[in-house]
Amino acid sequence: MFECRTKREADMKNYDVIVIGAGAGLEIVFKALSAGLKVALVDKGNVGGTCLNVGCVPSKMLIYPADRIREIEEAKKLGIHARIGHIDFSSIMERMKKAVKEGRNSIQKEIKNSKHLDFYNEEAHFIGEYVLEIKNENIRGEKIFIVSGARPLIPPTKGLDKIEYLTNENVLELKRRPKSLIIIGGGYIAAEYGHFFSAIGTKVVIVGRNKRLIPNEEPEISDLVKKEFRKRMEIHTGTEVLEARQNRKGYAVLVKKKNTGEEMEIKAEKIMVAVGRESNVDLLKIQNTGVETTEAHYIKVNDYLQTTKKNIWALGDAIGRQMFTHAASKEVELAWHNATQKRKRKMNFRIVPHAVFTQPQIASVGLTEEQARKDYDILVGKTKYSDTVKGEAMMEEEGFAKAIVEKGTQRILGFHMIGPEASTLIQEVVNAMANEESVESTTRSMHIFPALSELVPETLSNLK
Repeated sequence: MFECRTKREADMKNYDVIVIGAGAGLEIVFKALSAGLKVALVDKGNVGGTCLNVGCVPSKMLIYPADRIREIEEAKKLGIHARIGHIDFSSIMERMKKAVKEGRNSIQKEIKNSKHLDFYNEEAHFIGEYVLEIKNENIRGEKIFIVSGARPLIPPTKGLDKIEYLTNENVLELKRRPKSLIIIGGGYIAAEYGHFFSAIGTKVVIVGRNKRLIPNEEPEISDLVKKEFRKRMEIHTGTEVLEARQNRKGYAVLVKKKNTGEEMEIKAEKIMVAVGRESNVDLLKIQNTGVETTEAHYIKVNDYLQTTKKNIWALGDAIGRQMFTHAASKEVELAWHNATQKRKRKMNFRIVPHAVFTQPQIASVGLTEEQARKDYDILVGKTKYSDTVKGEAMMEEEGFAKAIVEKGTQRILGFHMIGPEASTLIQEVVNAMANEESVESTTRSMHIFPALSELVPETLSNLK
C-alpha cells in the first residue's frame, strides 16, 4: 500500500516534546533538552511569562520601596521622627523595568544558545490531537505540556470598553505618578497595588464586590487589613461598579452599595481593573485535542497533572489551581517526572503557601478554619506578635498568627499570619506540612530568643 500525504503533512516538523508557554514552561524545556530530546517552545509573548514580565518580579520591585516608605512613616511610634523629602517615581519605575529587561535578556540568550530547541515566538492553536498550527506551519509533539498562563479578567461593566484603563500589565508602563486612582477589585492584585500607590502619594480608592477585602483569607485577617488600609485609602467593599466613564479631569465610576442600594460617583485621574485572571487556553482552540476544560476555560487535570488526553499535561495558571509561581515550579517538577517515570507522584495543592505583599504582610497555607471544620475535629491557636518579646519591641500591636490543627493527630491543617515578615515566618510551617509532621516537630525545636520566629511555636502551643 502507498501512503498518500499532502505536502503540508510531509513537511510537518515532529518533536519529542512541545511546550506551550515560556514562563514556568521553560523549566520543562531545559529538562527535556538535558535528556537529549528534540524540543519546540511556543509562546507569542515575552519570554519569562507572567511572573517576570507583569507579575511577581516587577510588582515586588515596586512594593519594596513602598514598604520602606511605610516604615519611615510609622517610625514615630518608636520615638523616631523622620521625614521623606522626595519620592522619585521615575527612578522606582526604571529600576523595575531594568530588572525585567535583564531577566528577559538572560532567558533569550539561553534559548538562543540551546541546541535541539526551536522557539516559535508566534501565536499558535491546535488543529488536531497533537498538532499545532503556527502561521503557515504545522508541528507535532509526542508529548505536549500546556503552560499557557492567564491574562487580566475584564468584567462586562458598562462603559469600560470605551475608556482607557490600567491592569497589572500596562500599569508598569506609567511614566508619571497618578494623583488619584480607582482600583476596581478587592483581591491580591488590588491590595498590593493599592499599597504601592498609596505609599508613593497617590490618593487610592478600592472598590470591591465582596463584603470582605482579600476575601479568600481568614475573616480576622481580611478585617485587619481593611482596618489598616482605611488609614491611608478609601475602601468600599460590598460595592458593585455599575458604570465607568471619562470626564474632563480623568475618569469616574458609578457604584452601588449592595446592602443599602445607595449609589454614588467616585472620580479619579486613573482607573485600574484588578478583578482577577482568566485562562489563555481559549486562544489555543484546545477543543481540537480532546482535552477537557472547566466552565471557566481552565484545563482539567488529575492529581498527576495529566489532562483528559494521553501524553498531554497542563500546569501553572492554565489549570487555575493555586496560581502562584512557586506552585507552577513544583508542578513542573511533578509533571516532568510523571511524563518520564513509571512511578507517578501526586501534586498536593493543599500545602501550597501564598503571601500578599501589603503592609501589613499576609501569608497563608492550607485550610481556613471554616474549611477545616467541615471535615475535621479541630483545635485553633492564636498568638499576637506583641505576645513575643521581639513583637513587643517592634510595637507590633495588631498582627497575629492563627493555627488550625487536627485534634487527634495533631497534624497542622492550616496556618495564617498577618504582620511583619509573614511570608518568611510561615516557611517553617510549610516545611512541617510538606513532611506530614505533627505540631510537636515545631514546638520541640529551639527557636532563637528573642526573635519573631517564636511566633510560630507560640501559636501552635496555644491550641484550644
